[in-house]
Amino acid sequence: FSMTFASLSSWGASPEDRGNWTGRLDFLLSCIGYCVGLGNVWRFPYRAYTNGGGAFLVPYFIMLAICGIPIFFMELSLGQFSSLGPLAVWKISPLFKGVGMGTILIVSLVAIYYNMIIAYVLFYLFASLTSDLPWQHCGNWWNTDLCLDHHVIKAGNATFPVNISNTVSPSEEYWSRYVLHIQGSSGIGDPGSIRWNLCLCLLLSWTIVYLCILKGVKSSGKVVYFTATFPYLILVMLLIRGVTLEGAWKGIRFYLTPQFDHLLSSKVWIEAALQIFYSLGVGFGGLLTFASYNTFHQNIYRDTFIVTLGNAITSILAGFAIFSVLGYMSQELGVPVNQVAKAGPGLAFVVYPQAMTMLPLSPFWSFLFFFMLLTLGLDSQVRTESTKPATVREDVAGSVWGATLSPPGDAGCCVLPLQGGMYWLVLLDDYSAGFGLMVVVITTCLVVTRVYGMKRFCRDIHMMLGFKPGPYFRACWMILSPATMMALLVYNIIKYQPSEYGSYRFPAWAEVLGILMGLFSCLMIPAGMVVAVLREEGTLWEVGGPVAHCCWGALQKCWGEGNHEPLPGLHPPAIPASPLLEMCIPVPPSCPRAVSGSMSQDISSSVPGHF
Repeated sequence: FSMTFASLSSWGASPEDRGNWTGRLDFLLSCIGYCVGLGNVWRFPYRAYTNGGGAFLVPYFIMLAICGIPIFFMELSLGQFSSLGPLAVWKISPLFKGVGMGTILIVSLVAIYYNMIIAYVLFYLFASLTSDLPWQHCGNWWNTDLCLDHHVIKAGNATFPVNISNTVSPSEEYWSRYVLHIQGSSGIGDPGSIRWNLCLCLLLSWTIVYLCILKGVKSSGKVVYFTATFPYLILVMLLIRGVTLEGAWKGIRFYLTPQFDHLLSSKVWIEAALQIFYSLGVGFGGLLTFASYNTFHQNIYRDTFIVTLGNAITSILAGFAIFSVLGYMSQELGVPVNQVAKAGPGLAFVVYPQAMTMLPLSPFWSFLFFFMLLTLGLDSQVRTESTKPATVREDVAGSVWGATLSPPGDAGCCVLPLQGGMYWLVLLDDYSAGFGLMVVVITTCLVVTRVYGMKRFCRDIHMMLGFKPGPYFRACWMILSPATMMALLVYNIIKYQPSEYGSYRFPAWAEVLGILMGLFSCLMIPAGMVVAVLREEGTLWEVGGPVAHCCWGALQKCWGEGNHEPLPGLHPPAIPASPLLEMCIPVPPSCPRAVSGSMSQDISSSVPGHF
C-alpha cells in the first residue's frame, strides 16, 4: 500500500487532469453503490424489528428528512462546486483542513476491516461451489459434541426430546471453528497463527478493489454498472423465493407488526438516526469525491432524492427477503422468530447460511446470497477507496498523510487473518467510525454555514443549479442537522458500553486503544488549526475564512470555459479591483468575467464580519 500511495503522488494536481464521469449514469450509480451496502442487509432489518417493527419507519423517515437528505446534498454541493477532493476542498477555510485529514484517517481505518468482511464473503462464496454445503451437517473435524443439525431437531419427539438451547448449529461451528478458527486464540492479546485461506481471500479482495480504481473514474465508473445493479436482481430472486416458503409470513409479520409504544422511547429515535447516518455514508468523503467529477451543472438536487430514498426502499425490501427466510427457518426448527434473528456477521455467516441448508438446491441459493453480499461490499469499498487517489493527487499534504497511514494499514491487514483477528475487527468496527465520524460531520456543517457563510454557500448552489436552496435545507443546515448529530454524539458518550464479541469481554487496554483510535481523527482538527496558523499569513479570521483562498472552486476556471459555463440568465459581474485578489490565482486577461460563486456580489462580503 505504501507503493500505491507513492505512485499516486505523481499524478497531476490540476483540476483539469482529474477527469470526469464518462456517462450520465456513472455518478448516480456510484452514489447508489456507495450507500447501498452490507448494512442494508444485515443491520436495518434487525434494527427495525427490535425498535417497534413497522413503527420504526416513522422515526426512520423523519431522521432521513432532518439529517440524511440535507447533509447528503451539502456534501454533493461542496464536491461539485469545487471539483476537489475531501482534503483540498478545505481551501474554503484552511483553518479547518484537519477535518479533511480526519476524514482520510477514518476512511483508512474502515477500509482495513471492511475488506476483511469481503474476504469472509469470498470464503463462503467459494465454499458454496459444492454439491453439499460444508456447514449443512455435523460430523466434520471441526464440529464438537454440542453440534446438532436441523434434521435431528425435526426428528425430535416425545420419546427423544431435543433441548436445542444446549446445542450449537453446524453453521455456527463452521463460522467460529473452521473459518475463524477462533478456538486457537484466547482473546485480543493472543492473535494465534495465520489463517492462510483467509489471507488469500483478503489478498484477492484488495486486488479486485485496486483493479477497479486503477484508471480512476474511467474504470470505476464502468464497473458500477454491474456492481450497483446486479445485487437488486439477486435481492428480488431471494425475495420471491423467500415469500413462497412455508412460514414466511410468520417472519414478515414479526418484522413489520407496528408497536407504536416504542415511539415514546428515545432509543428508537437514536437508532433511526444512527441507521440513516451510517447507511448514507456521509462524512467519509466518498460523496464529495464523486460529485467532484461531475460537470458543473449536474442536477445533484434530483440525484440526492433518488439515492437517499432508493437507499431507504432497498433497506425495507432487504428486510422482507431476510425475515421471510427467517420465518421459514423458525417454523422448521419449531422456535420463535426472535430466537433465530440476529444482526451483523451473525446473520450473514451463521443464521442465513443455516437457513440455506433447509432449501432445495441449497448451494445455488447460498451462492446467490453471498454473491449479492460480495457485489454490495465491493461496490461500497471501491467507492470509499476512490477518495484516497483524489486526496493524494490534489494536495501535497495528502501525499504525506497517505504515506503516513500506509504502515499502520499494512499492519492492520496482517493481523485480521489471524485466529484472533475477529477481536481486532470488532474493535475497529466499534471505534474507527464512531464518535470521530460524528465530530467530522458536525464540524463540516458548522464551518460551511457559519464560517464560509450560508448566503455564500447558497449563491454557489444557485450558480450551479439555477436556484437557491429553500427554507427546509437552510433550517436543517443551520439548526436541525447539527443539533440532531450533537444529540447523537452526547447519547453515544452517555450510553457508552465496552466492546464485546459473544461472551468475550475486551480487556481495559483494548478499550483504551479503541477510544484513542476514535479520538485521533478528532484531534486532526485542532492539529490542522495549529499548522494553518503557523503556515499561513494573516490574522486568525483571515486564515479561518475563505479570504486567503478566495480562488477555490469555480474561480479557478474561466466563465464560459470547461465545466463552469454559466447557466442561461446568470451573468456575474467582473471582479472589482481589490488588494485581496493579489492573494488569489491571477485571472487571465482572456477571462474578464471570471468570478467565484462566493463573490458574485461585492467583494466586501468576503471580509470577516460579513459572514
